[in-house]
This record gives sequence, structure tokens and C-alpha cells, in this order.
Amino acid sequence: MLFILVVSLVIPTLSFAQEKGLEVAPGIPRSETLILENPEGRIANPGKFNLWGGGGGWSTGLQQIAFDALWYIDPDAGIEGKTWLNSLAAEPPVYNKSFTKMTAKLRKGIYWSDGVEFTADDVVYTVKTLAAHPEMSWGAAMKVNVKNVSAPDKYTVVFELSQPNSRFHALFTVRWCACYIMPKHIFEKQKDPVAFDFNPPVSLGSYVLKSYDTAGNWFLWERRQDWQRTTLGMLYGMPAPKYVLYIAPGPPEKRVMAQMNHELDVIHDIAPEGVVTLMKKNPTSKAWFDDFPWAHPDPTLPAVVLNNEKYPLNMKEVRWALTLAIDIVDVSMASYNGAATISAIQVPPTGHYLEWYFDPIQPWLEKFSLKVGGKPFYPYDSSIPFKIAEKVKKDLGYNVPSDPKEVKARLGYGWWKYAPDVAEKLLLSKGFKRDKNGKWLLPDGKPWKITILCEGEARPVMTRAATMIAEQWRRFGIDAQAEPIDLLWTRTSYGDYDASMIWNVETWGGHPDLFWFLESWHSQYYRPSGQATVSKNFMRFKSKKLDTIIDQLRRRDFNDPKCLDLGLEFVKLSVEEMPTIPIMSYNVFTVCDEYYWTGFPTAKNPYTDPVPNWANTKYMFVKIKPVKR
Repeated sequence: MLFILVVSLVIPTLSFAQEKGLEVAPGIPRSETLILENPEGRIANPGKFNLWGGGGGWSTGLQQIAFDALWYIDPDAGIEGKTWLNSLAAEPPVYNKSFTKMTAKLRKGIYWSDGVEFTADDVVYTVKTLAAHPEMSWGAAMKVNVKNVSAPDKYTVVFELSQPNSRFHALFTVRWCACYIMPKHIFEKQKDPVAFDFNPPVSLGSYVLKSYDTAGNWFLWERRQDWQRTTLGMLYGMPAPKYVLYIAPGPPEKRVMAQMNHELDVIHDIAPEGVVTLMKKNPTSKAWFDDFPWAHPDPTLPAVVLNNEKYPLNMKEVRWALTLAIDIVDVSMASYNGAATISAIQVPPTGHYLEWYFDPIQPWLEKFSLKVGGKPFYPYDSSIPFKIAEKVKKDLGYNVPSDPKEVKARLGYGWWKYAPDVAEKLLLSKGFKRDKNGKWLLPDGKPWKITILCEGEARPVMTRAATMIAEQWRRFGIDAQAEPIDLLWTRTSYGDYDASMIWNVETWGGHPDLFWFLESWHSQYYRPSGQATVSKNFMRFKSKKLDTIIDQLRRRDFNDPKCLDLGLEFVKLSVEEMPTIPIMSYNVFTVCDEYYWTGFPTAKNPYTDPVPNWANTKYMFVKIKPVKR
């Protein structure tokens, strides 16, 4: 099956895209099929669709168009301008005053693809099953948080919590994913819910699985005949594509060729050079921005994460010295060809965060100073994005916007000055010295060595950034190197590193609350090196001030305006302490081809995130329209 498509992807010169009546498989018209890249590549266990039990793939269409959750928060503007989206739940969660009980009212008239109605029994079963099996996805969180869960009626679920938790609903709220609801009538018949393959999957979304490649290269979905009985259909209408195909299209050059041949509608990510090629050679290719820097800035913040437990990185003066020894302009050019959206603070410069965090913090950043040699030094430089823009224009000839507001929105608001002379003074103040060759020695006289871990070819943009930063630190006199490794996340989690080019700040994008990542920075979750860290505190940073901020967030409602003020307090504290060195948002070079379909989300029409492995992309399916040919 799918012979024509597979052949044309493997051998790009065999293009069938413009032939009349093209089919991606017998009876599956190309003109009715949306084809998207699955960035996971080939799925090792393609027949397992039980995400709760582990195994199989997440971005095969399963979490995008087959599963559903109680709520979604869109990282961009949101469909119809709403970032909070009630999905299986009919309204937002309701807590009691002590945040020890949460009630969810469910939407009526939603059905599983086999005709069974979705009810509160499914939610209760999901929570109880996961709590009983903490090894399952979301299982540990359910076991820790849920004292009891019940359904007083078919459309109401009451959660009694083990301890106050004003953010319990986040478990059921999609950012990239969330706890999806299991079909009770299917799983309750299985002896082992962990081992159960759930093949074929019974869908709660608008599509059902039609076929898949047993080798794991593609997954074909068909729109449900009763799509009106799904949340997407009920709220926003019929999804336009009758068929949806998620594929593993191969390396970047094959993705580019496939889209030029109109055989791949949505590329998940490619290098900036690939985007330039498509913009020049394929008039129907569209990126998030219609011009430089093209990419969609995800609400994720790649950074140089420093191990705050390791000497001398346990000193904030040293962490600041390393920051001031980085020339972010060269890092941007080396990593993204200048198409990076830089951030000087521990918040990604994406979506509404520009107005919530970046605009209000600018006056404080301009006045912020470090005490160096008894004198104030003002490290913030708001002109850096314009320096990057000028360098891109001069060196690469790209069409860079001239409007200051556009430059900031696309390239960031500013970063820290490249000031190796000030960095030197900071190190000297802590007892560091240089040897006769100008190389830095630790206060005990030993050579200072730093290794920056990175993922190599698995994440080339991050590797380029790490390599450039290591080179800059070497020029400054540190024995620094970038080391590509396979087990980056494992080694970083266990504290087996000096510095790591990774991310531990992930935000909602469409909501100002930072608790989603920040909770795990609380000292109660601290784990020393040698033990796996709890969630996001890879740098093992501890601060009583931060604990106080997090404790105050815990006691406040998710939508309390004071939470934004607390978020800004965190930003200021993290600038002062610099536990990690923020670099930029994770810019994803998603490219959509409008040869067969039009209406994909863009910066001018940011109704959702176009990056195809995000579950929020389901809202794209009701907004795109077929192109008449």
C-alpha cells in the first residue's frame, strides 16, 4: 500500500504530484490527503498505540487527531483568538478554596469511534488505572496527587487531592501533550493495561486509523463519518482533509525534494538553508514568517545549563563571567544563520510572552548592574537584535525587516554584552589567575576545563551553538570543548556534566503562568548529582527566594493576576543568579506547502502552532482548505 508515495519519496526524481487523479494509495486521492512529517522518524514498535503503557510513537497522528484531553492551551493566538480551549471538558476546572478538590464538567454528546459515548466513567477509569500503575505515562503524578476520584453523574468528575494543588488541572491540559483519556470499555477487558497494544486504537478525535506500515514508516488516518460527535467537529466544524498521512520522509534533503514535488505538505523542521531553497524554488512553500527568519518560535528555551553543584560553577560571579564571554551575535549566526530569537531571560520570547514578560521587564534590565571592581557595570544590550539583523543583511543578503517592532518580535529584545574584559575582572575577584600562556587557572592552581554536552547531528542547530560557545570560551582562555553524545538528557539529568546545551524552561505560550516548569525548581525536589533530577532542575539550583515565589504560586489560582507579578520576580532573580545561560527560543523551521491545501497558520494568522508533532495542531485541520485545481 502507498506504493506511489513511498517510491516518490525514496526516489525523489519520480514525481507524480502533478498528474491528474494521483493517489497515495488505491482509492486514496492525493487531493484529499494531507501529508505531514513525523519527526520521530521510523517507529520501532508501530503496532503499539497504547501511549499510556509506553512504546509506539507520539507523532504518528495519535496524539494529534485520534486522542483528546480535557483542556488545551494554544501556544500562539488560539483558534478564534482563544488560547484556553475547553475540549472534553465543557468549562474550565473548578477548585474549592483550599485547592484540595477539583471538579470537571464534561461535554455532552461526544462519542468514541466505535459508537460508545464518552462519559465521566472514562475519566475515572483513566485516573484510577494510571494511579494503580505508576510506571505508565502520567501514572506517578496520579498516584501522588489523587486521593480519590468519583463521578457523581455521567458528565461530572470530582477529584479529591492528596494535598493542595492549584495546578492539578495541568496534567489534563495540553501544552505539547497531556494526560489523554482512555476508553474504559476497551481497557477494562484487558488483563494488563501496560502491555496492551491498543491496536487498532479506538479514537476520540476526528480521525480513525485506516492503515499503517508494519515497518513504522507511515500511518494513514481517515476522517470519521460521525466527526460531528467529536470535540473538534462539534465546536469548529468538519476537518477538511478526508485522509491524513504521517510519514518518516528521511533526511533534510529528501524532505526538501519531497515538498518541491508536492509530496510532503508539512515539513516539521529543516536547517535554515533548506528553507531558503524552498522559498526560492517552490512558490507554494510557506513558513511561519513570510521572510527572514521564517521559523516558528516554540515556547521552549534552549540554554547553556550549568551544573550549579560543580565547582567553580557554584559561584554566580563565575556563571556571569561565562555569560559575558559569549558573543551572542556569532552564536546566532553559527546556529541559525542569524534566524535565532534570542532571550536574555529565563522565558522564551514567543507568543504572548512578549507583552506579558519582555515588554514590562525592559526598564529593569536596562537599570540592572553587576558590581565589578567596586563600580556598577550594566550588562544588558537592547541593540543586539539589530546588530544581528545588520549582519544577516550584509553577510547573507537576506531580506531583513527594518521596523524595530518587527525586528524584536522576530530576533528578540536584547541580550548580554560581549565583555570579556569584565568577565576577567569577575574571575580575578574570585581568585582565578592566568598562566603564562593566558589560560585560566582555578583558584587552586589547576587548569580550568569545561565541556559543553550536545546532541550532535540529532539536533544540529543546538550543536552549532554549543560549538561556537566553546570556541569563544577557548578564546577567552578556558579549556572548553563541545562534546556530542547520544545520552545527553540522561547524563544531564544525573548531573554528569559541566554544561549542557539543552532546555529546562518550557512554558504554555498562551498563558502567563510559569508553574508548569518552575515547580520542579523548588528545593523540595532537589536531587544531588548522581541521582536523576526531578523534572526540570537539571542545574540543581537552590534558592530560598525562589522557594518563596513558588510557594506563593501554589496558593494562588491559575488565573490570578498576581501570578504574573510572581513570574516577573522569578525573572529578576534568575538574572541576578544566572543559574543557566538563556540563549534563544527553540525556532522550528516548519514549512507548509500550499499546492494542495491552503490556510496554514502563520505569524499573520497565528491561530495555532503548525509544528506537526504538537497535539494542538488538530485545530489546523478545520482551518485549512483544499486548493481547487
